[in-house]
Amino acid sequence: MKYINYILIVVGAVVSIFAESGPGQNEYVLIGGIALLMIGVYRISKTIPSKHEADDNNDFVKEED
Repeated sequence: MKYINYILIVVGAVVSIFAESGPGQNEYVLIGGIALLMIGVYRISKTIPSKHEADDNNDFVKEED
């Protein structure tokens, strides 16, 4: 399943880079490539755990004098 995310990122980047730049540029192809790229990045970022979750667990520990 994670390979789909990487494929989305690569395909989106390739489509965005190779969209014809200039006056005859097809904006819809460029928008589609950027959308694929962002969907892939979003799906990967959902699987990365929060850095602050570990810090939140330490707040409940009582310190003894």
